[in-house]
Amino acid sequence: MVIPAKDESRKIAATVRAAKAIPNVDLVLVVDDGSTDATQHVARDAGAVVVRHSVNRGKASAMETGAAVVAMRDAEDAEPRLLLFLDGDLGETAVNAAPLVPPVLEGAADMAIALLPRQAGAGGRGFVVGLARRSIASMTGWTPTQPLSGIRCLTREAFDAATPLAHGWGVETGLSIDLVSQGFVAVEVPCDLRHRASGSDLKGQLHRAGQYRDVLLAVNARKVRRVARGVGRRMRPGSGT
Repeated sequence: MVIPAKDESRKIAATVRAAKAIPNVDLVLVVDDGSTDATQHVARDAGAVVVRHSVNRGKASAMETGAAVVAMRDAEDAEPRLLLFLDGDLGETAVNAAPLVPPVLEGAADMAIALLPRQAGAGGRGFVVGLARRSIASMTGWTPTQPLSGIRCLTREAFDAATPLAHGWGVETGLSIDLVSQGFVAVEVPCDLRHRASGSDLKGQLHRAGQYRDVLLAVNARKVRRVARGVGRRMRPGSGT
């Protein structure tokens, strides 16, 4: 399990303790992404393995660092661990991510995504969700309900197939497009998880503007990549061009 976290000293201990109670979880790894508070120390005291970025490098980089560290801890004679990504502010509700594991562990899906209940204080109008949902549907044929949910369980094979990850807030949209378009199976699973929601104040609006920008960048990068692959195939010897 990997928990990317930045400045989550108030919530990270409860999140780590709850995460350790999820069945089949034998490693809780917190990636402290350049926190300026005591996140790393609080997480370690709560029983997590902690690695730290000296400066903030973003969620995608934290996820990649976490996956690399987990791989180093996998036993040579065992199957690679699944990668369960949780948010650092889930607190005691983190244990409710448990339903994400069985579909992937049993081979029914390559990626399971948490469907969260309506979060108290959420102030979005659905513009970013709509962009992500339409983009994923148009590029893969699969229409997710919550395309921005970052609480996910993946096989190692699926994660590796999606790297390098999209930058910033586009990471979830990029993951879904990259994996489903390659034939990996994604499912959404209801989970009673609670975390900090962005409100309708200026801070929340700026957050959603950043999300919209990063999702659009991730989508456009994948469109360009798709066009480039098509041109490359047409230019190969014997392709008739």
